[in-house]
Amino acid sequence: MYLRAYEDWYLHTLKITEAPQAGLGHVAWRTSSRAALERRVKALEASGLGEGWHDGDLGHGPAYRFRTPDGHPMELLWEVEYAEIPEEKRSPLLNRPQKRPLRGVPVRRLDHVNLLCSDVTKNKDFMMEVLGFRLREHIVLNDGSEAGAWISVSPLVHEVAFMRDATGARGRLHHVCYWYGYPQNLCDLADVFREEGIVIEAGPGKHGISQAMFMYVYEPGGNRVELFGDPGYLIFDPDWKPIRWTEDTLAAGIVWYGGSLPAEFFRYGTPVVSGAEAKAAE
Repeated sequence: MYLRAYEDWYLHTLKITEAPQAGLGHVAWRTSSRAALERRVKALEASGLGEGWHDGDLGHGPAYRFRTPDGHPMELLWEVEYAEIPEEKRSPLLNRPQKRPLRGVPVRRLDHVNLLCSDVTKNKDFMMEVLGFRLREHIVLNDGSEAGAWISVSPLVHEVAFMRDATGARGRLHHVCYWYGYPQNLCDLADVFREEGIVIEAGPGKHGISQAMFMYVYEPGGNRVELFGDPGYLIFDPDWKPIRWTEDTLAAGIVWYGGSLPAEFFRYGTPVVSGAEAKAAE
């Protein structure tokens, strides 16, 4: 199943496939040009983490497959198909690809993905050195190790984040996030979720990291989904100095207001690891 939010311009931004367990199929990144794709593919091949080309999929052309150091499957591509909106669904607001759907509380666009990993620094450095991402915020523990990193190639605080997997597992998904733009939408959603029996893991609340309004729920397959009520803040400084959160300031970074996150927030990811596997990893 191929889905998109109503302010996503591409044919789709989310592909859902049937699988024996929940988890990440792959993350696809579009480069800034065909030449950039070729340049980044060379860097990936030199890194030893490239896996090669495939012919593409519905909505996009040839893509180059690779993995992060932790094993998260990803692709790079350039050629994409844009959504062709029927006349009756086109918005008179010309910079919106289609009318707002009159069902539920529709999301506006895909925002980011958050990945669990065994080594935050190694995965962050790979994305920065090979693919050109920039570090925006990070968590540095007292022992000097990184417990989380938020990176982007745009003014957003992050298009991808890496967080240390408390179970010791590798290559898992923490959540995918969709953006609303209005904090009130999260209150509307909370009403809907409660009425429909959908468990809200956390929120509405506000993260210190990114300053974004958040709410976390689980889709029926078991993957965690975050819903952003606003964009937080944007970065326009070309000489941005990464924000460093330490153990002394971390509580405010995780939740600025809205109640604490449950313990499982820092352990649950997909695919789910058994208690025995988590204990062995520790």
